[in-house]
Amino acid sequence: MAVDSTADSTAVGTDWPGLVIEAAAETTSALDQAASADWSRVPAGSDWTARATLDHLALGLLGYAGLLTARPTDRYITLFGSLDPAAPIVHCLEGLRIAAGLLATTVRDTPPDVRAWHPWGHSDGPGFAAMGIVELLVHGRDLAKAHGLPWRPPDRLAAPALARLFPDAPHGHGSSHTLLWCTGRTALPGHPRRPADGWSWEGRVR
Repeated sequence: MAVDSTADSTAVGTDWPGLVIEAAAETTSALDQAASADWSRVPAGSDWTARATLDHLALGLLGYAGLLTARPTDRYITLFGSLDPAAPIVHCLEGLRIAAGLLATTVRDTPPDVRAWHPWGHSDGPGFAAMGIVELLVHGRDLAKAHGLPWRPPDRLAAPALARLFPDAPHGHGSSHTLLWCTGRTALPGHPRRPADGWSWEGRVR
């Protein structure tokens, strides 16, 4: 689906494909430190095991690439991707980098006037790139925390995704902390923690 619309201001001058690749590299590098840990544990606030969360990430990244490719107007696509359940974690992390690479390439090749369906707002290439970045950073932090790793999303990666998908986010706090607040992971001074199932992003092009 293509529309005549002014491009989102957060997309101007932003290397969205590069940010997707960097987010995957940062996240998987951190999680590689726990590759030999117990991935059957369940991160706090989640219904999925740590390993199932990796599958969710792979599904999301490939799904966003698929949506930009098929460009449906009212539904999700029928292609689903998952990681080999018998593969070691280090290979699963490689799978996430592959999925991120496919999303990045698709975003790079998608014309700026293209829109595709998403339940939280029909979006463009930069929007789906930002979605992939949020998935990687937020779930990456969930997994790092579950394994006792002192890692949080870098502000330089959180900031553009935050600006693109959460236009009403509070100001005056670090981008990483604000992104975690927006996604129901933590509280901010003056802002109580959001319910885990009570948040969404704004995918529409503004």
